[in-house]
Amino acid sequence: MSNTLDLARETLLSPAGIDDNQLQHIMNRLMSSRVDAADLYFQYSRQESWVLDDGIIREGSFSLEQGAGLRAISGEKTGFAYTEDLHLENLLEAASCAHAITRAGENRRIAVTGGQAVQPLYPAANPLESLPDEDKIHLMKTLDAAARAADPRVKQVSVNLVAGHDTILVVDSEGRLAADLRPLVLCYVNVIVEQNGRREQAGTGGGTRGSLAWFLEDDRALGYAREAVRQALVNLEAVDTPAGAMTVVLGPGWPGILLHEAVGHGLEGDFNRKGLSAFSGRMGEKVASPLCTVVDDGTLPGRRGSLTVDDEGTPTRNTVLIENGVLKGYMQDRFNARLMGMEPTGNGRRESYAYLPLPRMTNTYMLPGEQEPEEIIRSVKKGLYAVNFGGGQVDITSGKFVFSLSEAYLIEDGKITAPVKGATLIGNGPEVLTRVSMLGNDLALDQGVGTCGKDGQSVPVGVGQPTMKVDEITVGGTAV
Repeated sequence: MSNTLDLARETLLSPAGIDDNQLQHIMNRLMSSRVDAADLYFQYSRQESWVLDDGIIREGSFSLEQGAGLRAISGEKTGFAYTEDLHLENLLEAASCAHAITRAGENRRIAVTGGQAVQPLYPAANPLESLPDEDKIHLMKTLDAAARAADPRVKQVSVNLVAGHDTILVVDSEGRLAADLRPLVLCYVNVIVEQNGRREQAGTGGGTRGSLAWFLEDDRALGYAREAVRQALVNLEAVDTPAGAMTVVLGPGWPGILLHEAVGHGLEGDFNRKGLSAFSGRMGEKVASPLCTVVDDGTLPGRRGSLTVDDEGTPTRNTVLIENGVLKGYMQDRFNARLMGMEPTGNGRRESYAYLPLPRMTNTYMLPGEQEPEEIIRSVKKGLYAVNFGGGQVDITSGKFVFSLSEAYLIEDGKITAPVKGATLIGNGPEVLTRVSMLGNDLALDQGVGTCGKDGQSVPVGVGQPTMKVDEITVGGTAV
């Protein structure tokens, strides 16, 4: 961590001539009224994005952003200001603005004491520099060619390659410093296929907190191109979806997005502090089938949702949310944890220095059960097998959701049969968890493409689950 902290200081503070004495000066200005807590959040971000469309590089962009967010908390009130200029006079002015909302009282003074010893989860190297530009372009053109070679019905291919690197430094009102160097890469392939005048599309990809060279290992990126074609061709053969209440089997991995949206958001601290969640006030109660254990784990190496420390400087952890069907915990940032008399769980996250931190998920998934996936399918006489999800909507207060399926199949007499189109799942997240009757031993996490939105902020996340049988979900379809 000392090396991480040194690199963060060198990147964020040294160019502006900010040392520990000046950090203390800024924090003391921020604390110059009676406050319960305060922090400084420094960020330096670099990102590039490439788009190849039909064999031609259509877009190439590079962005660089830096700034600091300053927060002062007094009771349930929060003062916040941010600046793109990291020189002392601008930071002091921002500190004065942030503390203006706090109540008058005795001044508190802090001393910057040093950094926390936390083992980094990922390499500090900048992924933007992990491959020469010509190799990035070659990779995208290779994926375009592979998708076209996979089937003559492929008519259009687009490839997106993204690399980013964030350096963050947090100073809190206890004088502690924490830093993180966060690489993030993404590769995504989208294809359009056509047959007899019918067009269908599909896309897939993956990502990690590491180097762009990761996509070259074991033909990983080539797998995205082939999988995108496979999914699109399946959609060409899809029949109308029958509508009505039926048994639904959710596949492993990405279908965990339903768990993330329909249940995970309801377990975030702010919604429960305000009594807005379907899980509010239910700690220790049975809220799901005894088969269900759900965790949020920000410590998984290389995963898209993982962080060494969150955006308040708290080390991430593995938080058990639901254990054997019983509600055990919420995901907390420092603000809501303090007001609820709980411990922060390393879930304070923000899109950038220009936003306040909120309790957010990292990698949220359900632990595996004991059944073989084939056994679960065999147990269903008539139902739906949901493999890939599209978009969805959720009401946090009621838990009601609507999700569209991008890949799904009929289950008939214990066998997976025809692919279907236009399927949606309609239900209530907490109720769905009580109807889980079988759970597979095939836990999988998503491939590293998830992004979560909340209060106008987007952050990278991970999801996952094993094969899961839900005895009844309402399916919206195109056939009755």
